[in-house]
Amino acid sequence: MHGWTRKPQANHPVTLEAACFYRDLPDPGHSWLAFHGDRPGLMVWGLEKPAFNPPSFLFGPVWTALYILMGISLYHVWMEGWERGDVRVAAALFCMQLVMNAGWTFFFFGLESPFLGFVEIIALWCAIVISMVFFFRIRKNAGILLIPYLLWVSFAMALTFTIWTLNP
Repeated sequence: MHGWTRKPQANHPVTLEAACFYRDLPDPGHSWLAFHGDRPGLMVWGLEKPAFNPPSFLFGPVWTALYILMGISLYHVWMEGWERGDVRVAAALFCMQLVMNAGWTFFFFGLESPFLGFVEIIALWCAIVISMVFFFRIRKNAGILLIPYLLWVSFAMALTFTIWTLNP
């Protein structure tokens, strides 16, 4: 059964709580921004930004919600059975795009390069789409839960591109 009501296998080592726990693991990029993002003099605050740039206080709650959805999505895939090759591939792809997500922060803020951030976010967007394809094939609900993440990264890609073009 592939619905929202599927019960986890009693002897399976992964629980919904464990899958959601990963959302609370430190993400160096987003955690760094949460604590340092409003400091004057940081490169990003000196950049010209488009009118559609959201206020900085929205990023924390948005990423928290996205990470919760991503954790639940991964949980749904994982519960299909780690012995399945497609589940292992999907989990590996998911981890790859998660590392790439942190990479955007490194390029954009760490290297202070909107251009490299834009190049990286294009690759990230592609990695998310590939992950979603695998997740949809394994369990439709898992793929659906990644749609908000893809939409947010699409918005972030447009924002990154615009910041890059406004600040040559």
